[in-house]
Amino acid sequence: MYSDLKSDYHLIPTNDVPLPEKTGGKGLVAVLMSGGVDSSAAALLLQNAGYDIAGLTMRIMESDENAVESAAVVCKTLSVPHFWVDLKNEFHKFVIEPFCTSYMQGETPNPCADCNERVKLGLLSEIAATRWGAEAKIATGHYARILRSNGTTCLCRAQNLKKDQSYFLAGVRYPVLERLLFPLGEMDSKEETRKLVREAGIAVADRPESMEICFANERDYRDLSGHSATPGVILDTEGKKIGEHTGIAHYTLGQRKGLGIASPHPLYVVEIRPRDNVVVAAPRELAFTDVVNAEYANILLPEETRSGALLFGKIRSQGEPAPCRILRIDENRVSVRFERPLFAPAPGQRLVLYTEEGCVALGGRIAKADSERFLDI
Repeated sequence: MYSDLKSDYHLIPTNDVPLPEKTGGKGLVAVLMSGGVDSSAAALLLQNAGYDIAGLTMRIMESDENAVESAAVVCKTLSVPHFWVDLKNEFHKFVIEPFCTSYMQGETPNPCADCNERVKLGLLSEIAATRWGAEAKIATGHYARILRSNGTTCLCRAQNLKKDQSYFLAGVRYPVLERLLFPLGEMDSKEETRKLVREAGIAVADRPESMEICFANERDYRDLSGHSATPGVILDTEGKKIGEHTGIAHYTLGQRKGLGIASPHPLYVVEIRPRDNVVVAAPRELAFTDVVNAEYANILLPEETRSGALLFGKIRSQGEPAPCRILRIDENRVSVRFERPLFAPAPGQRLVLYTEEGCVALGGRIAKADSERFLDI
């Protein structure tokens, strides 16, 4: 995946704390730090558990100086080494460009999942392994769990299901999972995390959570594509014009607000046709489907993902996994049928399949319902 990128990434130290010449019994952990509460808590927990840790921060935007500085302050407080690496070009290639392309294709991208898979726990984890050895572990402040049993490593939901982020991690490759640690997976609440950091005297304890897409700032993130404002028509399911849209990038499947259509009953976006620059709207019941296709499948538990297997799937980060069965599967595509139809699975989002115990069996990118790529599996 990264063969066309430079092979020598320069890690820039922010303090004079040296890496240990010989690590302790638990080994070295590269903690991927953003300068926020969660990654700071992860570093603290690992240090308290007896690991030798080094902070590693990726700079992905020109405005990331504050993140680097904040992470550096945390590492100084913990008396551990800290490094940062410039990945702005790589982040643009692997996250921002696919994000823009996805919207132009009438999809709803998931940049956080893309970043975890391709950059943070993709390229950055490779950089850490190159610098500190493949035996060095990787840790982040995500709320998820890694369980190891009988030689198998499983990505599982966090103890606090309201904070669980396993949905956004389902694209991380198995070899990376084998080196991963998620210290916050057992935490009961965000306030417990803040308390831990506050009591350690770390300055970021009360830093607010960021709810926005990191690279959009205050701009409308859909306008980043540069092609989002081409107007077109809104049709009903019979092909009759019922309104006009301001650009397909401003719409997503299941959307109700902002259609600007006078109708005796609520209308929702049920289809986006980028080739024709058309949005199709219909009553809510037509936005439901029980069959969901996904491509670029990342199979983490092969023994659980055979055709006919009963699993529990999510098509968006919120909500509980719903029962479904695998209809068809090959090495990178899967089609599942849910016991009850789901509302508006959006192409570009993730389909994540869990076992009954809450472990991720597979993650994939939701494809359009009529995709020809699924006819032969």
